[in-house]
Amino acid sequence: MKRVVLITGHYWRSKKKAGFHWLADAFHRQGSEVLFLTSPLSFLSILRRDERLRYNLLRIRNKMVAEQKGLWSYVWFTPWHPANLRIAGLNKLSACLFERYASLPLGQAESFLRSADIIVLESGPALMLLPRLKRLCPQARFIYRVSDDLRLLRSHPVVIQAEEDNASSFDLISVPNASMLKIFEGKVANVQLQLHGINKELFDEDYPNPYGESSGVNAVFVGVSHVDLDFIERAGRLFPTWAFHIIGPIKQVPEGPNIKTYGEMAFVDTIPFIKHADIGLAIRSYYPGAESLGDSLKVMQYSYCRMPVVAPEFLSSSRKNIFYYRPGDDDSICQVLDAAAQYDRSQVCLDDIRSWDELAHALVGNSHA
Repeated sequence: MKRVVLITGHYWRSKKKAGFHWLADAFHRQGSEVLFLTSPLSFLSILRRDERLRYNLLRIRNKMVAEQKGLWSYVWFTPWHPANLRIAGLNKLSACLFERYASLPLGQAESFLRSADIIVLESGPALMLLPRLKRLCPQARFIYRVSDDLRLLRSHPVVIQAEEDNASSFDLISVPNASMLKIFEGKVANVQLQLHGINKELFDEDYPNPYGESSGVNAVFVGVSHVDLDFIERAGRLFPTWAFHIIGPIKQVPEGPNIKTYGEMAFVDTIPFIKHADIGLAIRSYYPGAESLGDSLKVMQYSYCRMPVVAPEFLSSSRKNIFYYRPGDDDSICQVLDAAAQYDRSQVCLDDIRSWDELAHALVGNSHA
């Protein structure tokens, strides 16, 4: 039985299910003992009102929690962690302190880490742990699953430097889209393009239509941040007979009779809204690194449901079911939404969409990437 550690910024019991949740579930189903380790979290997180703290994580900090037989979660809480202080001078002054992050006590998780066979690290400050972990468990296979571009996350410079310093030391760097592939190509030889997986079993189930008997077009957005709110206002005004459904903890969504907000939902509850929608919205506002979101997990889910996807023109993807609009342009938005509504959904190609189990196998070298 293999021991697998996944080090991620997500919390195991979060309503939002990210790729690392599904990978942990896949490894566990395949018979591995799994540790889902949340990092970073510190007193700085309290000052910043980190949304993960609403799960009352302080009561379980630095404790191994048995979630299922053979699956544990661990919230690694430290006095501080490398956080972008938003001012170049402060980031420079804090670098000496933040560089010591990797030497902080690992607590109860250290014993499990010592015996790990596979350690998968996500984009974030935990990258700084790699040299220490390689000394702690030299037998392990180390994988960097690049969920996000660190520049997109606005990470502290010491974290970005850690990625540059440690990239060649991983056994595999796994990236979910071609844009991220360009970050590492030509610099390291151990990088592979491995798209996000899909929980096919959940998406293949039948669900009641949450839109009822509506005969109009239903467009849905599911996400948590960086939403193009201007698009929502324009689309709602330009297509008054359509309904635009916004799911997630999104603030300041424009109001309109055909704009419906739902707040945050458990992942499984979002699936009927996706399966029964006519158009999937991947409407992102621009910020440095946003180009890497062209094959995001949500785009993969929309595509698996054979939906046309609407996205801003700065995103990049080879998928034929994505229609690109020019942000802030009424004419462009009209043309793209009309084209998406008329798209033949039978043309959507599913050949490159894997299950999370297939991706887990690929990560450890049991199948071709």
